[in-house]
Amino acid sequence: MPRTIYFDYNATTPLDPAVRDVMLPFLGECWGNPSSVHHVGRQARAWLDEARERAAKVLGGKPAEIIFTSGGTESNNLAIFGTARLLKPKGRHLITSGIEHHAVLHCFDYLEKKEGFEVTRLPVDAEGRISVDDLRKAIRPDTTLVSLMAANNEIGTLQPVAELGAVCRERGIIFHTDAVQWFGKEPFENIGQFNADLVSICAHKFHGPKGTGLLYIRSPLHPDPVVFGGGHEHERRAGTENLAGISGLVAAMERFLTPPVFPHDRLLLLTRQLINCLSAIPGVELVGSREQRLANTVSFTVNVTDSIVLLGGLDLEGICASSGSACSSGSLEPSHVVGALGKPDSANALVRFSLGRESTVEEVNFVSRVLPEVIQRAQLGQ
Repeated sequence: MPRTIYFDYNATTPLDPAVRDVMLPFLGECWGNPSSVHHVGRQARAWLDEARERAAKVLGGKPAEIIFTSGGTESNNLAIFGTARLLKPKGRHLITSGIEHHAVLHCFDYLEKKEGFEVTRLPVDAEGRISVDDLRKAIRPDTTLVSLMAANNEIGTLQPVAELGAVCRERGIIFHTDAVQWFGKEPFENIGQFNADLVSICAHKFHGPKGTGLLYIRSPLHPDPVVFGGGHEHERRAGTENLAGISGLVAAMERFLTPPVFPHDRLLLLTRQLINCLSAIPGVELVGSREQRLANTVSFTVNVTDSIVLLGGLDLEGICASSGSACSSGSLEPSHVVGALGKPDSANALVRFSLGRESTVEEVNFVSRVLPEVIQRAQLGQ
């Protein structure tokens, strides 16, 4: 067995070698600023325009609807702050859920505490699913924005995102979905399948480069910018464009979204084996949906211990796992997602396995073999 078994693909994926090769010219010979008027800048501008057109083609949208960003967090911030502030004269009521990524939740917390908005946070059922009826009931005459994720990063639960978006469209309310975990894992036809006005995408979740993403903004919506300093990205996001990162993002989109780079059927077999193993271990409780979930994701809690001890024990065996979100500078806080499922006492003992295209049955066999002992050691150590 290899020393390292990487089961943390929801946190990040390795950069694909072919994508890296596409990026290299933009770290060397194509070094111009796309905003410069001379021929070096115009060459960079031509490549940027081409990248935008290619991204739009993959998504089935228009080039003007593609805004390149630094990743999922910035895309979510632009969608939420930009739209809420733009539409504030029409209403100050916003809707999200209790299981969103912190890049969404913290935006709504700020708007509520600092800018006079009122936020409704929809509950979820025991599997982490949002009810379409709950959304309908929560909408008010002054509701201007709804933001609900497509797939949960911590427990892998899939949301009825198309139905949620349809409700918003019927009521004339802007709908944003954080689809960072969807792309590359779930079937994708075109951007219209989400029924969303705003869709967040992040390159490093499907073997593209870190620090690059995009926000799809359905025309004619024009959210207020949150980054100022220039007229870049159709005056929606200031800052000299990262051509190397953008080229990697677009290359990864073209290669890995249709069909998804994460092999669904093979990963489903592997995660079912992990589920069977975990189900037989005393003190372990599986979290999320058995059916409506990302095929690569298995999350569970363990009683009489916590995530720090469990992840440390797994790491000693060479197994890379996570306690959920990987965006807290290495801190392991209780999972707000598990808490939202009505299990606050288990929120500090979440472990997530998220597999990828390089994951093998041999790795799963090894993990299944050592997992009972790792869990037992963690419980006895408390």
